[in-house]
Amino acid sequence: MLGAFAGAAMVCVPVSVAAVPLENPLRFFEGRTESVGTMKMIMKKPYRVRSIGQGKITADGSLILVQKVQDDGEPPKERTWRIRRVGPGKFSGTMTEAKGPVTIEQVGEGYRFRFKIHGGLSVEQWVTPDPGGRTGSSKLTIRKYGMKVASSDARIRKLSD
Repeated sequence: MLGAFAGAAMVCVPVSVAAVPLENPLRFFEGRTESVGTMKMIMKKPYRVRSIGQGKITADGSLILVQKVQDDGEPPKERTWRIRRVGPGKFSGTMTEAKGPVTIEQVGEGYRFRFKIHGGLSVEQWVTPDPGGRTGSSKLTIRKYGMKVASSDARIRKLSD
């Protein structure tokens, strides 16, 4: 069970990979984006994870991001994020695989995502923009009962506006 959810969580990078400081980091995910990385899980061989996202900013400024997820060894699936600004440097929303809300806050030059997924797993993800605003990095940790059970490193890039 952990395998399916850990791979799903890796590519959930929906809110903020543009130049710092950002007036509206949600705009990075407007248009097409790609995330490619490696998931490492306890007692499992590392595997490649990839997603292609299509994002849209709604009239109220929220982001709707639909990702096509293609993790090695798993059937392709679709993931949808809905994220909105709730304060300076703070965002909140939903993601189809999350149990409960997704919270995001700007910390220094990066953004920290926190949410829970099925199986009693807690996810913390750090997304850090590169200078120039078209690429960034993602470091994700998944814990169960406070113990690290999976992690990933990925690169994110904007493909089109």
